[in-house]
Amino acid sequence: MLAAYAARISPDSPVDALEVGQRPDPVERENWSVVQVRAASLNHHDLWSLKGVGLREDQLPMILGTDAAGIAPDGSEVIVHGVVGADGHGVGPRERRTLLSEKYDGALAEYVTVPTANLLPKPPELTFAEAACLGTAWLTAYRMLFTVADLKPGQSVLVQGAGGGVATAAIVLGAAAGLEVTATSRSGAKRERALALGARHALEPGARVPARVDAVIESVGQATWSHSVRSVKPGGTIAVCGATSGDAPGAELTRVFFQELTVRGVTMGTREELAALAAFCARSDVRPVIDSTFALADAAAGLARLAEGAQVGKIVIEP
Repeated sequence: MLAAYAARISPDSPVDALEVGQRPDPVERENWSVVQVRAASLNHHDLWSLKGVGLREDQLPMILGTDAAGIAPDGSEVIVHGVVGADGHGVGPRERRTLLSEKYDGALAEYVTVPTANLLPKPPELTFAEAACLGTAWLTAYRMLFTVADLKPGQSVLVQGAGGGVATAAIVLGAAAGLEVTATSRSGAKRERALALGARHALEPGARVPARVDAVIESVGQATWSHSVRSVKPGGTIAVCGATSGDAPGAELTRVFFQELTVRGVTMGTREELAALAAFCARSDVRPVIDSTFALADAAAGLARLAEGAQVGKIVIEP
């Protein structure tokens, strides 16, 4: 089968470590299903893997991709939940949690095999491309907003770094849920796009927010951390899912304890949350924002766009 895979580790030029070519077809195994991939989507996780973060030389070649939607063996349309080992289904109770492409081959291929319990029905209202965008970035944003921060209609949220997959999802989902969303970006075009997607305010990074917010969606790290800590209300929550600009140089602990802030790390979400997210999208006008679509053979071009940070929303790969 055709697949896009990490052929080597390249910390300084990750896209150059990607190859697209033939790989063995998935092997049938008990309690797992082989899914014909109709669409997959890219995440920064793919770039980190190519840099060698979480992926070792002795694991190569490794097919990349954590998110997909496609056709199950019984002919049904499904969404793939990319977390393996969270509850033992298909792997045993003692296996630690991993994402597809960390221990098991991922979804940037014509076929992917996953524990059968990881397959969720794809709502007919969603296209395969839209459904393939839900599994990592959108699921993480959903968990950050509604599980971790426990936000309710009428409350407020600051989304750092508008344009990325998680940030875009948080803007769209937050606006649809009746939150007052403030977004930041260095790019004027991305600030305008954030407003078009439902943000009430769009600011340059570090700019004073109109009013302190109930929660912050933080995926940028070093470049925005101090602003996040200073923008949240006393007793508020900072939900952290990444640090694309590097780790924060100072934790601002004095402000954290004095304002009684909650700082909570978030990695992905559960199958139940993915099912709830898919249902939310199906029953509303909310759809994942798709920046661009590439053929599987052109996966390197999609990853290059992701690496440049030029996208607004998700980049989809179609086998």
